[in-house]
Amino acid sequence: MTERYVLDLRDVDETHLAIVGGKGAHLGTLARIEGISVPGGFCVTTDAFRRIVAQSPSIESLLDQLSRSNPDDRETIGTLSAQIRRSIEETAVPDDLASEITRAVARLGEQVACAVRSSATAEDLPTASFAGQQDTYLNVVGPTEVLRHVSRCWASLFTERAVTYRQRNDIDHRMVDMAVVVQRMVFPHASGILFTADPVTGNRKVATVDAGFGLGEALVSGLVNPDVYKVRQGEVVERTVAAKQLAVHALPDGGTQQVAVDAQRQQEPALTDAQVVQLVQLGRRIEEHFGSPQDIEWCLVDDGFQMVQSRPITTLFPIPETDDQANHVYVSVGHQQMMTDPMKPLGLSVWKLTAMAPMADAGGRLFVDATRALSSPASRAGLLDLMGRGDPLTRDALETVLERDDFVPSLPDPDPKAAPGGPRAGGGAPTPIETDPAVVTGLIERNRESIAALRRDIGTKTGPALFDFLVEAFEEHKRVLTDPLSIQAIMAGMEATWWLNDKLQEWLGEKNAADTLTLSAPDNVTSEMGLELLDVADAIRPHAQVVQFLQNAGGDGFLDELPKLAGGTEARDAIEAYLDRYGMRCAGEIDITRPRWRERPSTLVPAILDNVRNFEPGAARRRFEQGRQEAWKKEQDVLSRLGALPDGESKADETKRMIDRVRTFIGYREYPKYGIVSRYFVYKQALLGEADRLVQAGVLADREDIFYLTFQELHDVVRSQHVDDQLIEQRKEAFRTYHALTPPRVLTSEGEAVNGAYRRDDVPPGVLIGLPVSGGIIEGRARVILDMAQADLEAGDILVTAFTDPSWSPLFVGIAGLVTEVGGLMTHGAVIAREYGLPAVVGVNQATELIRDGQRIRVHGSDGYVEILS
Repeated sequence: MTERYVLDLRDVDETHLAIVGGKGAHLGTLARIEGISVPGGFCVTTDAFRRIVAQSPSIESLLDQLSRSNPDDRETIGTLSAQIRRSIEETAVPDDLASEITRAVARLGEQVACAVRSSATAEDLPTASFAGQQDTYLNVVGPTEVLRHVSRCWASLFTERAVTYRQRNDIDHRMVDMAVVVQRMVFPHASGILFTADPVTGNRKVATVDAGFGLGEALVSGLVNPDVYKVRQGEVVERTVAAKQLAVHALPDGGTQQVAVDAQRQQEPALTDAQVVQLVQLGRRIEEHFGSPQDIEWCLVDDGFQMVQSRPITTLFPIPETDDQANHVYVSVGHQQMMTDPMKPLGLSVWKLTAMAPMADAGGRLFVDATRALSSPASRAGLLDLMGRGDPLTRDALETVLERDDFVPSLPDPDPKAAPGGPRAGGGAPTPIETDPAVVTGLIERNRESIAALRRDIGTKTGPALFDFLVEAFEEHKRVLTDPLSIQAIMAGMEATWWLNDKLQEWLGEKNAADTLTLSAPDNVTSEMGLELLDVADAIRPHAQVVQFLQNAGGDGFLDELPKLAGGTEARDAIEAYLDRYGMRCAGEIDITRPRWRERPSTLVPAILDNVRNFEPGAARRRFEQGRQEAWKKEQDVLSRLGALPDGESKADETKRMIDRVRTFIGYREYPKYGIVSRYFVYKQALLGEADRLVQAGVLADREDIFYLTFQELHDVVRSQHVDDQLIEQRKEAFRTYHALTPPRVLTSEGEAVNGAYRRDDVPPGVLIGLPVSGGIIEGRARVILDMAQADLEAGDILVTAFTDPSWSPLFVGIAGLVTEVGGLMTHGAVIAREYGLPAVVGVNQATELIRDGQRIRVHGSDGYVEILS
C-alpha cells in the first residue's frame, strides 16, 4: 500500500479516522454537511507520524518504560514524556515529506496564516474526547513555520496530560497515532463553544453557547468569563453577559497576543440573540448528522459562522430508550439497591426478568419509570412519602422535576377514593398482620424449600431446555418476592420503625429511638453474616501458621493449601461452612455476573484477619447479647417515661405493641435479598456450565463472554451455536466507558440528571450533610475503602465508602461508624448499622473524595452530618 502523507480536508470523512485522526475525520465530515462552513485545509496523515517515530530509535525503549510506569507516578511520567517529545521534535522531517507539506501550504496561499492542530486517532471519539490533551498552534505563517509546528503537534501526543489520560483510560500508547490538521486561519469577531445539550444538567433539549470576543483561546484558557446563553426550542431562555476584559488576537507576523477590550465594549454581548439562535440551529444540524450531542467550536466571521471542531459530549448520562415521544421521569434502581456501579448486559437482563416492576436500562444502570405514579395526585403523594423516608435526595429531585408544571402530565385519580400509593407514613394505621414470630419462621422455611427445589430441578437441564426451565424459574422467583404475607412482614417492620421514631420524638423528644430498640433483632440474616465471620476468626486465631499463611495468601486456591498447616483443616472447615451459607454473596450482588465469595473466597481474607487482630474469642455472642440488653433497657426506659405522661398508660401500651412488632419483623427485612442472591448463584452456575460447553465447542473464546449478552441473546447463541464476536467486543468497550459515568438519582427523558439537595439550616457551617440513619456520635480515623477486598481496619475506624450492600456487613463488626455516598433509612447498610449500634450518615455527596483516608472525622448519626477534624 502506498503511503499517503497529505490529504485535503474535502477528501476525508469519519471512515478515515485511522489516517487523519479524530479531529481531521470530524472536520472533513463537517465540511460535507449542507449549510456548514469549515475553513479549508489539509491533513498530514498518521503515515507521516509513524515514519518520524521509526527514525528515532530511542522512542521504542522510552515507550516500554512509559507503559510500565504507574499512572500516579507523575515525576516518572513527566520525565519520560519530555524525552519522547524532545526526540520527535529533534528528528528532521525527510525531504520528500517536507516537500509534500510545503506544496499543500502553497495551495492555501504561500504566506497565508494557518492553524496547525493535533489530531490523534484516539480523539473526539464517542467514548473519549481527549479534549485539550494535545496541542494547537494559531496564526502560523509560512511553510517553514508550518513544518516546525507540525513536528510540535506530533510531539504533543506525549504531553504529560495526554499520557496520563491514556493510562487512566487503559489505552495503549502504541495504539495511538498522530495526524495534524493544517487549516486556513480565520480572524473572528467572536468565537466560542456550543454544546447542543446542556453539559451541566444533561438536558438534550437545552443548548448552551459560550461566547467571547476574538479568538476562542481566551475562553479555552480561562482568561475571561464568557457570555453564556441557553436556548430551548428556538428561543434564548437564559442569558448572562460577562465583563470581557481581554481578548486574544492574531499578530501580523504570526502568533497571538492578549489584547485589552475597550471599557465601553466589555459589557457588550458577543452575539445577538438572533445570532445565538442561528448558531444553535446549525449545531442541531451537526448533532443530527453525527447522531449524538456535540461540543462544537465556532467562529463568527463577517456575519457568518465557521465551525472549527465538533466532538461528542462524552460526559452525558444516556437516556433509556422508549417507544413514544412523551415526557418520562426515571428513578435510579441502583440508589435503592445500594449498587450504583455499572452492570453487564446479562446482569441487567436477568434483574429485569426477575424484578417486581418493569425497568429500563441506560449507561449500564437500571431505572424505574415513575411517570405514571407521579401523574396522579394520590399515587404521587405516596411515592414522594416513600422516597422521602428512604432517600430525601431522591424526593427532592422528583419535586424539582414536578415544579415544572408542564413536564409531568397531571391525570385525575382513576378512583376518587383511592388511597395514596406506596407505604403509609409513620402516623398511619399499621399493616394488619399478627405480631407472631412464627410468621417469619414460616416465610424463611418456604423460601428455603423453594431454593432447594430450584437446585434439585435445574441440575438435569442443559441447552435450550435450561433456558425454558429458567423462564419458569424466574416466574417462581417473582412469586416468592410478591408473596403478600412476605410484603406484609417487611412493611410491618418498616412501618413500626417509622411509627416509633415519629411518636417517641413527638411524646418524649427522643430522636431516632428505633435505632436502639432494634439492636440485635432476631432473624436478621445480614447481621448474622457479620457475626458468624467473627466465629470464623475464632477458629483461626489459635493457629499462628494459618494466620501467617493467610496474611500472604495471594490467590483463591488458598483453601486447598490450608490442610497442610497445623490447624489448617479446622480453619478450612470453618471458612467452607461460612461459604456454604453465604458464598453466594458479593459486592454488587444484584448483578449476576459479579464474582461471588464462593468463586473468589480471597475477598473475605482481609475481613477475617481484621477480626483475628481486633477481637477476643466469643465476640459474636457477646456483641449480640450486649445489643439485646441495650434494646431491652431502652424499651423499659421509654415505657416508664411514657407512663408518666397524660394518657400515659395508653401511649405505653401502643408503644409496647410497636416495639414487639418491630423486633419481630425488622430482621426479616433482610431475608428476601438473601433469597434473591441465593437463586442468582444457582442461575449463574447453570449458565456458566452452558458457557463452558460453548467454549469447548469453539463458539465462545471465554466463558465470561456470556456476561456481555442478554439472557435472550445467550439463549439464541445456545440454540444456533453461533455468536457475534463483534457485538461482544462492542459491549465490552461500552461497559468500560460506563464506569466513568455517574448515575443520577432521577433522570428525565430529556436527559436531565437531577440529584436533589438537602435543604437544611439546622447544621453547622462547613460540615458534610447527609441522612441520619443510625444514632450516636463517634469520632475516629476515616478509612476510605472502595473495595472490600482491600479493607485494612482497626478498632475505632470509621468506614467511608460509596455504598454498602449486604456483602459489606462483615466489615461492620469491626468499625465504629459508617459514612456512605448513597443510602436511605431502610437500605441494607442502614439497617445493619442500627443492628450493630453504629452511628451512621448516608447519602453524603462525594464523601469518598471530600474525606481523605486517615483523616479524623466526627459522625453525627442522629443529626445527619459529618465533621472533618484534621
